[in-house]
This record gives sequence, structure tokens and C-alpha cells, in this order.
Amino acid sequence: MFQQRSYKEAMEIYQQNYQLGIYSPAMLLKMSFISEGIGDKEHATLYLSKYYDLSPNSQTITKIKSLTGQSNLVGYEVSDGERFILFLVEYQEIIVGSLSLFLLISLIMLWVNGRKIAEARYYWPSVLLIILIFAANNFLRAPRTALITQSPTMIVSKPSAGGELVDRVEPGHRVKIKSSKDIWYEVEWKNKIAYIKKDNVTRL
Repeated sequence: MFQQRSYKEAMEIYQQNYQLGIYSPAMLLKMSFISEGIGDKEHATLYLSKYYDLSPNSQTITKIKSLTGQSNLVGYEVSDGERFILFLVEYQEIIVGSLSLFLLISLIMLWVNGRKIAEARYYWPSVLLIILIFAANNFLRAPRTALITQSPTMIVSKPSAGGELVDRVEPGHRVKIKSSKDIWYEVEWKNKIAYIKKDNVTRL
């Protein structure tokens, strides 16, 4: 539908998939393109920011700056360790599937050769695979991030109206979410802990 320029119909399908957590970098780029085309810069920025999580690159930052009118953006720095985690998260299903296949093969070999195997060391590969599958399913998560979408947004030192003002920012910046406290998110802002109202951001 996108190639046929049926953008409205394509967007409806994309949004349904997005809500289900089913999306690819290519789909996010198309969603951003359509949103920008109808003048919805907020969602265009949102989809581009999500795309950046999957495929960090300088061109995306340049485009987000153009959409938001910002000359400098905070929160888009990605370390090598974070890139590796994002890579693992993107291919999580394939990784878990591959490990499960190896586990199945390992268990079949143990069952076939069970009577011949007396030493415990032969069981360690299966045990290790079980641990890896459990870890990949339960602990492999991308860093929680959010896009600042309200203008202006106040970032404060404490989760209360009396918190000291840390920064006053416009939409387009990103924050890493540490925890949730009532109407506040505890976030990382410029390598420091700060707080921001949930209504001022959109989770990625």
C-alpha cells in the first residue's frame, strides 16, 4: 500500500502493528514519513526516535533536529554496550529460538546416550543452555527511554512541585527512565538523576 501511495490505509495497518509491538526499522521510517506529510511532526519525531533505538545514526539525529527546530539534542548518545544490548533485543526471538533448538538437540543426545554417560560434565551444556534461554526471555530488555513531547517541559531535582528547576526544555530531547513515582519519572538527564512529569513525555 505504501508503494501505491495509499498512505492512509498503510498508516492504519502500521499503527495496529505498532500497538502490538510488531515493527521494523523500515516500517518506522514509513510511519515517520507519512506523519510528517500530514503535518504531525510530534508523531514523525516519535517514530524517528524509535527508529534511532533500532538503528542509531547521525542522519536520523539531523532529521529529528529539523522536525523539532532544535540545534542540539540531549539523550541520543548510545554507548557500545547499549548498541550491543539493542542488537540482542532486536534479534531476541531468533536468539531464543536458536538456543532452544540447541537445547533440544542436546537433550536428545543425552537421552540417546544416557546409559553411556555417567559423568556430570556431559550435562553442563544443557544446563547452560537452559540458563541462557531463561536469561534471554526474562532479563534481556532495551533501556527504557522516553521522548519529551510537551512545550515547555520542566526537569526538576525532586518529584514534587517544590523541586529545584534543573532545566527547561522543548520537545525532541530524550531521557532514560530509571523508575516511576506517582506522576513522575525518575530519569537520567545529562548524566544526573532528575525528575520529569509523565504527561510531558511519550514512552518509546
